[in-house]
This record gives sequence, C-alpha cells and structure tokens, in this order.
Amino acid sequence: MISKTVELFLEKYNLLKPKNNIIVAFSGGYDSICLLNIMKGIAQKYELNLFAIHLNHNWRGEESDKDELNCKEFCKDINFYSEKLAKNISKTETAAREARYDFFRKCAKKFNSNIILTAHNANDNAETVLYRLIKGTGIYGAEGIKEHRDIYYRPLLSIYRNEIEQYCKDNNLSPNVDSSNFNTKYIRNKIRYDIFPKLQEINPDVVKNINKFSQTAKAAGQILENNLTKLENLTTNEFCSMDNFYQSAIVHKFLRENNIDYDQKKIMEIVDFINKNQNSKSGKTHSLTTDLWIFTNNKKIEIVKQKPETEFGEINITKEGEYSFPNFKFIIKKINTKSEEFPSDKSFTAYISTDEINFTLRKRLPKDRIQPLGMQGSQSLKKYLNGKKIPKHEKENLIYLCKNNEVLWVPGIGISDKIKVKDVPTHIIKLEKRAK
Repeated sequence: MISKTVELFLEKYNLLKPKNNIIVAFSGGYDSICLLNIMKGIAQKYELNLFAIHLNHNWRGEESDKDELNCKEFCKDINFYSEKLAKNISKTETAAREARYDFFRKCAKKFNSNIILTAHNANDNAETVLYRLIKGTGIYGAEGIKEHRDIYYRPLLSIYRNEIEQYCKDNNLSPNVDSSNFNTKYIRNKIRYDIFPKLQEINPDVVKNINKFSQTAKAAGQILENNLTKLENLTTNEFCSMDNFYQSAIVHKFLRENNIDYDQKKIMEIVDFINKNQNSKSGKTHSLTTDLWIFTNNKKIEIVKQKPETEFGEINITKEGEYSFPNFKFIIKKINTKSEEFPSDKSFTAYISTDEINFTLRKRLPKDRIQPLGMQGSQSLKKYLNGKKIPKHEKENLIYLCKNNEVLWVPGIGISDKIKVKDVPTHIIKLEKRAK
C-alpha cells in the first residue's frame, strides 16, 4: 500500500524516467528507512540512480556516530554519502534545519540532481499546522507542508506514522532511534508528546482532522492565489483601498514568489509600510533583504535594488559616434534639419546645440548643478531631481551627460538650458538600452 503510494507520487511528478538521479534524505529513523527501502525496489524497477545522504548532526556523540554507521550499512547496495557537523554548531531546531538544507543543496549539486525526497509524513504535517496556528499564521501557513517545493518532494505526506511503523515491522527493518526526538525542550517534540496526546483525549481523530483542515486551506489558498494581483502591478491607491486580508495575501504571495524568508510579522510590516506612505510624494524604502528594497510613494509600489544597477566610471564623449557601457549605449550624431517637433523631457532622445563635443557620461556627484530648460540661473541637481519627484533609488541609477560639475542632460528627465536648440539643432543624442 505505502509502496504503491510512493510510486504513484513519483509518477505524478514525472520522476520515474530511467537514469534519473534521485536523492533520499536518510536519517535512518522510521520514516526515512521506510522511504529508502521502498525506493530501492522502485529504483531497480525503473532503472533510477539512487543516492542516500545522511547528515550526522553530532549532537549525541557516540550515538550519532553509531546511527551514521547503521545508515551506511543499510546502504551497502546503493550510493551512500554522509557528512558530520562540527561540534560548535548551535544545538537548536533552527540551526539544525538550516544545516540540513545546506547539506541537501550541496548534495544536489554534487550528484547532479534536482530531486531530493524527504520522508515527512501526515503526522508531521498535522504537527506543523498546529505549531503555525499556535505561533500565528494566515491561510497559507495553515496549508502545512507542501508535497513539492523547489527540488524537494515528499512522497509519504499522506501516510500516517502508525502505518510507517507497521511497514518497518512487516519488512524487518531496524530504524535508528534518536534520543533527542524525545526531548520536550524542543517545541516540535513538545507538540508531539505532550500536546497531541491531550488533544486525542478530546478527539482520537485530531491528527486526521487537522490534515483535512490543511487540505481545505490548500484548496482555499489556491483559489485565492489565482485571483490575486501581483504586488508590482498595483498602484499605491489600488493596494491601500483593499481589505487588510487581501493586502496581506498579496504581500505573502510576493515574498514566496521571490524566495524571501518571511513570517507573519514581516508580512504585516510591509503592509503597514505601504499604507503609512501612500501619500508620500518623494517616496520611502523598506528593506526586504540585504540587497532588495520595496519603494512606495503616492503613485506606485516598486521593488528596487539598493545598489545602482549600472556601475561604471566616467566616459569621455569627445566626438560623434556610439559609446558603450554596461546595459546601455550612448549615441551622438550631427543633424542639420530643422525639426518641427522636439522630443519630450521624458524621452531618451534629445536635440541639442553645441559648438564642441566635450562631455562626460557618469553618475551624479554631490556638487552637481543644472540650469533647467527655460530658467536663467542654475540650481543643485538634488533640488532639480526632487522637484521632478524622482525617488532616491532612481537618482542613483540615472546616467548624466555632464561638463565638469554642470549637468547638461538627464535622459528621461530633462535637458539643460545651456544646450537647448536656438534655431536649428546641431546634434541628436540618444541613450538606448542594450539588448541582453
């Protein structure tokens, strides 16, 4: 029964192709020894390349080493790989999980595989859902453990722990017994050994019922997901006019799609940030990761990088032609035809009048000034850009055509009065994005 469930699961995700490299995360406990034993038969049937990987967390000294040896012995007829963590690794659930998944990713690369099977079961899912409800979660958190995420697949997620234990007994398997799994100082163990037994006194089917609730949450979450607009496609007013539930769901979707770590607190921080700055003209930024920020003003919500996207030094423009730099190219050509219509300030093309070509393309500098078109005197570039309502992150990414500390053209923003066309333009200038 369990074997067939695993086989159908692999078939569902099209993982039974001959010569597929499939990795099984193998602790040697009841769940993983059950899964690996099943996979041995399936691998032989479908000509799969099977790898078992074991991480010795090194928490229990000789006991941990013995478990590793038992795993190696069980895998004598298949590919086996193990590593042992240093003793100074923090002995917390979070540290253990992070180390484990770092190890998984390393092994996926080592064995050229994008398939890692883990042995999470239905009881694990119920415990996860209850844990998240206790800590505080929304509808997506109530979905529990996903049967497939990224390179991770969980074929036993519909199987209950008692079924797995019976399988091990029927097949004469001798699982490792990790003594730390019984230590209720760890939250998940406390839920398993203290809380669930008390809940089962109220209803013996509590584990099954929580799994049913999890399935309902998944269905509801999918319906919601299909009807959610992407955060980046909303104006600030559209987002802020929504109910708080939808705001949270949209932000949650954005974080998941961009693989950004999150919890309910982070989601609400982003929602509050957008709402608080919906009337800001210049806009504000809020950190998402070390190099990713969310920008909000009274018009738009935008995801930006803290560092400028285009980094380059100064480029001297001394003659007509094309000048290349990362992501863009600058073109300057002679023109002697009187134009009836000039490009707008927001265009990346401009007509100019100049006696000599002696410019510099660069990023902005603190003392830069500009004489805006139609004005008699100059002003600081900062004041000019603020007047144009240019957000700070965009200022850093702009490219400026300059002469010394005088800015003559800000592509897409405006041109200086000093190179305006008096009668007939002498040159046409363009800034074009390079094809990737």
